[in-house]
Amino acid sequence: MSTRTTITIDEDLLDELKMRAAAEHTTVSALIEQDVRFAQLRRSETATREAPRFALPTFDLGEPKPGVDLTNNAALLEFLEGEE
Repeated sequence: MSTRTTITIDEDLLDELKMRAAAEHTTVSALIEQDVRFAQLRRSETATREAPRFALPTFDLGEPKPGVDLTNNAALLEFLEGEE
């Protein structure tokens, strides 16, 4: 069953669709329906193919050494260079 509807579409895109419809001996409506169906199919395939989510491992490294200020880059660099 088909339902008639109105859409707003960019003029350049509509011109491209008209040329494509003429080349393929079909209608603009048929092309739009075909392209929407294709887009829906791709979305559903992508949704079922999504990789399962994974959790990144985290580690508790404890508290920083006394005198180490993790919010001060210059002091942190100075501390790290002093450990060598």
